[in-house]
Amino acid sequence: MNQVAIAIEGAVRQKQRKRHKQPIGKKQQAAWGVIQVILGSLIVAISFNLFLLPNGIASGGVSGVSILVQRLTGITPAISQWALNIPLFFAGWWLIGRKFALNTLIGSALLPLFVLMSSHWQPPTHNALLAAIYGGIGVGLGLGLVFRGRGSTGGLALAAQILHRFTGLPLGLAVACFDGCVIVAAGIIISPEVALYALIGLFVTSKTIDIVQSGLSVSKVAFIISEHTEELAEAVLHDLDRGLTKLDARGGYTGEGRTVLMVVVGQTEVAKLKQLVKAIDPDAFVIISDTAEVVGQGFKLE
Repeated sequence: MNQVAIAIEGAVRQKQRKRHKQPIGKKQQAAWGVIQVILGSLIVAISFNLFLLPNGIASGGVSGVSILVQRLTGITPAISQWALNIPLFFAGWWLIGRKFALNTLIGSALLPLFVLMSSHWQPPTHNALLAAIYGGIGVGLGLGLVFRGRGSTGGLALAAQILHRFTGLPLGLAVACFDGCVIVAAGIIISPEVALYALIGLFVTSKTIDIVQSGLSVSKVAFIISEHTEELAEAVLHDLDRGLTKLDARGGYTGEGRTVLMVVVGQTEVAKLKQLVKAIDPDAFVIISDTAEVVGQGFKLE
């Protein structure tokens, strides 16, 4: 009976391990991506109508262009956004591909729709500075979600995605490059003061996008140089329960070869790591620095 129980328990554990390692299916990933695109488009639209449009803050993107178009022609922003998104959608289809264009179609169609649906909402403030800050946060949060869903709201956000895809330029900086042109136009068409507020909104948007993309949590990477690397490695593996990498190095002064331990830990584990190192080798040389994003086993993987 004991052998049978052990065999059953082993089979259950093996099944659980397989289930744990089983990656998320493509359909689930696609569905989650669509949800992120829809939610992000809604947040962008609400932020646009509550903060940016009432205060004339054209902080970039097709939304900013639509504000300028309304000032010049009186055309409803939702209409001009649809009109501008159509040719850019086909450009995205051709340059990025059919799969990406599907999420782009969703975002570029829904954003103007959400703008139209929330156009009657009353703005909470007419202070241009507050509108630039909170509008920038809202737009950045929405665009960050859309980008995480591998989609786009169309317009200049799509152009930023294309630039990011082919050059590796960070999305926040790519958005800033394109949106800068809109801000210059806002300074000419509306007023230089509004353009200055738009610059604040643009800065907040780009930073918020980066936060949404990389996350708020900051991990630490530690490089440990010691004469007791084996003992330290055992302590990190078993006491700290973290993996590590052994790097071959050579002393700059002595020219002697030595091993450097590289360990990535969460921010709350730094104190424990330092205690372990101090207990084993008080003379160890330790370098600890921030790392914006870590993916892989033991850390958040998306």
